[in-house]
Amino acid sequence: MERILTGDRPTGSLHLGHFAGSLRNRVKLQDQYETFIIVADIQALTTHWETPELIRTNVREVTLDNIAAGLDPKKTSIFVQSMVPQIAELTVLFGLYTTVSRLKHNPTIKTEAKQYGFTDMTYGFLGYPVSQAADILFCRADLVPVGEDQLPHIEVTRFIARRFNELYSEVFPEPKAGVSEISRLIGLDGNTKMSKSLGNAIYLKDDSRTVKKKVMSAVTDPARIHKTDPGHPDICTIFAYHKAFNAMEVPEIEESCKKGTIGCVACKKNLIRKLEEILAPIRERRAEYDKPGVIEDILISGTARAAEAGAETMALVREAMHTNYWKER
Repeated sequence: MERILTGDRPTGSLHLGHFAGSLRNRVKLQDQYETFIIVADIQALTTHWETPELIRTNVREVTLDNIAAGLDPKKTSIFVQSMVPQIAELTVLFGLYTTVSRLKHNPTIKTEAKQYGFTDMTYGFLGYPVSQAADILFCRADLVPVGEDQLPHIEVTRFIARRFNELYSEVFPEPKAGVSEISRLIGLDGNTKMSKSLGNAIYLKDDSRTVKKKVMSAVTDPARIHKTDPGHPDICTIFAYHKAFNAMEVPEIEESCKKGTIGCVACKKNLIRKLEEILAPIRERRAEYDKPGVIEDILISGTARAAEAGAETMALVREAMHTNYWKER
């Protein structure tokens, strides 16, 4: 089977934006590919180095969210980035021939530096794409499901793989990017993407009452005053959620909204019912696995499998670079 590498930075619990953009696609693909799910703690520390204790807590939470969403730990290898030493080795080696200029001109790096207010980037932050290339290539992944904003990083990975193969010998595939149909879900405030830091998210672990409260308070069409006023679904947050989670009813909802035959409250209640169909089994699965030691055992097992894959790759790398100094002994 071909391999997939995908995952999350453990900076907080996962929400519906993650589910729409990546998680449900991971669940579908786990039967088609050998799947590695990375909990990228080192990458999280490139922006949260002052609070490593939060990363520790979130490693478990993010893993639990992935499993609750439907990933089967018997089919997938869910692992902690920092516990696979071969990733660190490859990060160093790839940095030897990746120029600073290439990294500085990466548009995603520029955007994120502005987002975090970094006027003087750290070595770790600037080198994020090199680290991510090592994440992908340590297991020689063929496909990397990502959002559109991550495409520049994948191009860096493809360059790094291609350059290594040119310099030494054919070891790495040039991984393809699998872009999700929904790469970004708007937040409850209607102004930007769903995000923990902005407080505009519905989390996978939210209970029914919380989901209802959040949906009922979400921004809709600001120009629609009365229930019978013609609506503008394309600028409505709730309609965006229907498109993401209730595609079958979208044509009917769109027509009714434009004609003013369905009010915003009724539309929200319909969405709540649909979200409950999705979230109820996620909550049940979360409760099943949220027990002492269970998630830790899954991570230990998945990390061991990832380290095996990394060791296989590093053997090929050392052979290609002629650094297997004691092979004859």
